[in-house]
This record gives sequence, C-alpha cells and structure tokens, in this order.
Amino acid sequence: MAEIRIDHLNFTYPLSEAPALRDISLTVEEGEFLLLCGVSGCGKTTLLRHLKSALTPNGKRSGEILLDGKPLSESSPREQAARIGFVLQQPEDQIVTDKVWHELAFGLENLGEEPEKLRRKVGEMASFFGMQEWFDRDTDGLSGGQKQLLNLASVLVMQPEVLVLDEPTARLDPIAAAEFLRAVERVNRELGVTVILSEQRLELALAMADRAAVLESGSLSACGTPEEIAQKLYRSESPFFAAMPAAVRIWGGLGAAGPCPMDVRAGKAMLRQFPMENAHFPPAQSASGEPLLRLKDVWFRYDRSGPDVLRGMYFTVNKGEILAVVGGNGCGKTTALRLLAGTLRPWRGKVETKKAKVALLPQEPRALFTRESVRQELGSGQEQWIEALELSDLLDRDPGDLSGGEQQRAAIAKLLAAVPDVLLLDEPTKGMDAIFKHRFGQMLRKLSGEGLAIVLVSHDVEFCAEFAHRAGLLFDGQLLSAGETRGFFTGNHFYTTAANRMARQWLPGAMLCEEVIAACRNAPAPASPRF
Repeated sequence: MAEIRIDHLNFTYPLSEAPALRDISLTVEEGEFLLLCGVSGCGKTTLLRHLKSALTPNGKRSGEILLDGKPLSESSPREQAARIGFVLQQPEDQIVTDKVWHELAFGLENLGEEPEKLRRKVGEMASFFGMQEWFDRDTDGLSGGQKQLLNLASVLVMQPEVLVLDEPTARLDPIAAAEFLRAVERVNRELGVTVILSEQRLELALAMADRAAVLESGSLSACGTPEEIAQKLYRSESPFFAAMPAAVRIWGGLGAAGPCPMDVRAGKAMLRQFPMENAHFPPAQSASGEPLLRLKDVWFRYDRSGPDVLRGMYFTVNKGEILAVVGGNGCGKTTALRLLAGTLRPWRGKVETKKAKVALLPQEPRALFTRESVRQELGSGQEQWIEALELSDLLDRDPGDLSGGEQQRAAIAKLLAAVPDVLLLDEPTKGMDAIFKHRFGQMLRKLSGEGLAIVLVSHDVEFCAEFAHRAGLLFDGQLLSAGETRGFFTGNHFYTTAANRMARQWLPGAMLCEEVIAACRNAPAPASPRF
C-alpha cells in the first residue's frame, strides 16, 4: 500500500500573480481516509491534480510529492496508472470509449491484463455497482450520475492502492450520493485503499473521514479529525463553519456544549436534551404570477424504439416564482428543462409559451463558453453580475481553467446578461461552496421578486428547501406532488433536509438548522437564516 507525502508544495498558474497553492505540507498515511475541503477556488482541484503526473497542470512549481518515500515524478506512467486511481470533477472528461462494458475494460486492456482475468474483474465490478441493466449501453446516453459511477468503477477495477476523488457526488441525487460515498468508504475500510476525497457536500463525507484538511486561499489552514476541525472552525468563527453538516451547525448554534455530533443519529441524540416547543413554521412565500411556460401532456423519448423518458407530463412555470425539481439520476429532469427551453421537441403533447425569453444553464456550463476570457464572455456593462457572482478576480482567466464552481458562476452571469424572462438552471449549485450558495440563493430570490421565473433542477435538497417557492419530484416520467416547499420537503423521508430528519419527531415542520436552533432556545424561528 502507499503513503503520500506533500512537502512544501507551491504552485502558480501561467499569467497569474497569486499562487494557487502556498507551502502545502501534508502526509496521507497508508490506508487513511482524508477529506479535503474548502470554499470554491481555494485550490482543492489543483492540489489533487498534483497527485498524478499526467494530470498536473502547467505552471510554476516548487516542493515535492513523495509516493512511499520516492518522488512521484520518478514513477512511470504505468506504475501511477496501476497504483493511483483518479476520479475527475467533470464526468465527461474521463470517459474515453463508446460502451459501458468497454469503459470498464479499457484500463485493464492498457495494462495488458489477460482476457480471462479481465472479464472476471469487469464482471465483479459491474455487479458491485449494480450496472447490469446498463452494461451494454452507449456511454453518451448515460446521465451525469451514471457517468460518475462508471468512472469510479473503471478506476477501481484496476485495484489501485490510492483512490483520489474530486467532488464526485456533485452530479448525484441524495440517495445515489449516499450510496456512492458508502461504496468509497467500503473500499477504504474493507480493502485498505487510501482515499483522498475532495467534497463540498459534507453531510455524510465528514463523518466517514479519519482526518479532514481545510484549504483557504491555497494554504492549509486546518488539519485534524472531523471533531477537531469542527471545533476549530467554531472557535475561530470561520465562515466555513457554514459548510459543516447540519448536526455540527446546530451544535454550534446551541453553544457548542458537549461532544460534537457528526451525523443525523448523533444530532438527534443531542436534541433530546432540549425541551423543544412544537413551533409553527410558515409556508414558503408564494409567487402567483401568470404562467410563462407550460408542458401539457408531454411524452418524449430519444429514439423511436427507446423507452419513454417523460410520460404525459404536466409542468407550469409562473412569473416571479422559483420552482425546484428533484429526483433520481436519469429520471428525465434535464430532458424536461430542454423541452421547456425549446432545444428538444415532444413526441406528443404541447409546449406552450407566452413569447418568454428563455435562458438555459446546461449540466456542462463549459458548453456556453466560446471566448478566451471571462471578460470577453460577459461583454461590457455587466458590473452588476460581476459583483453579484464574485467574478472580479476571474475576468482575465480562460473559462476552461476555472474550477467547477467558478465556471458555474461565470455561466450564470452570461445568461443573466441576456435579460431572460425565464431562467432554467440544471444543477446550478454543483461546485459552489456553502458560503457563496447562500448569497446566490438570496440573489435568485431578489430576481424572482422582480418577475424572473426560475426553474431549479437540483440534487441540492438543502438549497431547494431554503430558497424555492414550490417543489416537486420527477418520477416515472411525471412531476409528482408539486406544491409549497415546506409541505413538500417535510413530507419526504429521503428528499428532505438533515435538520428535518433530526428534529421531525418534535418539530415536524422544521426544515432549516436555524429553525431547529430557535425552537431549542424557545424563541421564534428567524425569518432569514444566518447561513
């Protein structure tokens, strides 16, 4: 097995004055599970890419990375391919073949694995991840979540000693994300594979890790056990405390007394100590503007002999509302957005529009970029969006060199610059850190108040619960139970917030951490959450 030591690593991208990494020294022990976290753009992806020579970005670098005491640069590409598995942030960047079965076999083929062993290993991995039903499918027909699962399986089939993952759950629904992370945890615990995981969604990942490392502006600001990290962030009043799991945030909001809970079970045990009132929580503010877009009895399939993706769907988008749509990977959420945007046409049914100007953020925001810099993409006179989406320091950067969260912000700014009537957002918060997400949500609420209709297709349940007016579940080709946000999320078991899971026994209507904290203090729930 492998130990990785990072020794005084510094790195600066070409044409950039500020270092992306500043004097990073960190040792990852053999068999350890290390969680790497920090706000978007803090250097997580840059650091992870230094752990495999083929992925190391161009730029000025000093310091050293050692694999079992030997400089990583002295390990051959074949040795690194066999020993270090890497799952990239963008699923499409890693898939190189046209079929699922071939993608699973591709790495082993390049390593010269014997055919009989290759088939056995591929079959074992496909069975482990439940890929039997899509084993023969084309890779370009997979959902984003399926592609990421395929990437993980394609890496693990080569039996690496180190597994590096760069925000792998950003495209997964809550249920699939939990299953994905538990699969990674099993690989670490049962096989002893060293895991280095970068994540923005810490609800499950933090409790799984042996240690966590926090990056801030390219520097290592904290490193320790999950409990040590939570306590340090709380004591230092760090803004990054807002990214901690719900149980940790509630613990902090109640004065940080006693052991720090890391998950829903421990958080629920903590709440038993407080005499909570059965508080009343108001429904989300409604938006009753006129309908701007409507799907009426829409059926859609991608080819004549394929399955129906949407089956008699009814879907209305009203002026001035934020409508959230959740659901499992591959259920048709992206398809519904493309029908609303007019980039797909239904096989049956109608798409009605009142000549509204529609803007669509695709799952891959890079598809919107055609120029050499963010400044050129936005054009002149866009200071409002540059400030609101925190792009001032990125204007002269190539959009392709930005982190995932930074690309999201730049793409959204470009869409808003076109002054749409309807904004369709496909996974808008992936790659965004918790601190910026709250400001982004407030911006969307302000825009909806000015009449903009917004549709969120998202796996980020916490964000949808806090900022949407209405929400619905897409299942079996239809939009189910679309209604007021609080009633929708507090009535669900899985598609709900961690705060609701912890407190629903006493506060069935609570959705947000601040509401639970206020109830525990026997005080009215605040109208605007702090985080």
